[in-house]
Amino acid sequence: MTGTDDDQTPEMPDEPEMSDDLEMSGEKEQPSDADGIGVEGETEDLHLNMQCAILDAALPHAAFDGWTRDVLVQAAFDVELSEADVDLAFPRGPVDAVLLHARLADEDMTEEMATLDLEEMRTRDKIAIAIRVRLEAQIVNREAIRRGLRLLAAPRNLPDSTRSLAKTVDTIWRLAGDQSTDFNFYSKRGLLAGVYSATLVYWLQDESEDQHKTWEFLTKRIGEVLRVGQATSGLASLVDRMPNPFRLCGEGRRRWREGPVHD
Repeated sequence: MTGTDDDQTPEMPDEPEMSDDLEMSGEKEQPSDADGIGVEGETEDLHLNMQCAILDAALPHAAFDGWTRDVLVQAAFDVELSEADVDLAFPRGPVDAVLLHARLADEDMTEEMATLDLEEMRTRDKIAIAIRVRLEAQIVNREAIRRGLRLLAAPRNLPDSTRSLAKTVDTIWRLAGDQSTDFNFYSKRGLLAGVYSATLVYWLQDESEDQHKTWEFLTKRIGEVLRVGQATSGLASLVDRMPNPFRLCGEGRRRWREGPVHD
């Protein structure tokens, strides 16, 4: 018996294959988030590179003219950037540049400390070395730092300056191996904030050879606050006696590989 045209089923084209997950959900495949993350990371790197370029060019100018918008603009021109780039790099102006400088100094200190053999050192020695590494790396920018502290001393900038100081002393304690999470976390950082601030002020005014008087001063200050371990009972009086560097007024990198600090 011969079938008619109605008995024959027409061949249908093959449908594109779908993964089981997409077939069940009915959703279309979306671009990977990794693509966006990669672009965002590159953008952040470019932004930081621009900030660092302007900051490096601004440091010599700031030493003579202070931290002003004009200084940042001139620095941008020095590295073939524009005035608009200054606003992108530092939205709040000079204070953002000074805070970035402090953050980068903390990062440089951390990198340098990672190259030193600290395993057998006492905690006090690790702290002293970290502070010395941080300050010695900034010797050529000492006057720019002095000017930056004056800027941070302005009442409107005190919250930023306090956070910056807290970040620095927390970094130093962590480099020294501190892992405390109780009240000691705060007492240690409060004590070290006083030591670091006093040492910074002394260093800004120290004209001795290789600033050796600063390192002697630092060793004595650390001895005063760590001689009895936690020394929490003397926290308030000790911190009160320490000068505030943000109310007074002043980074070439030099590697320091001398031995531990001794009394």
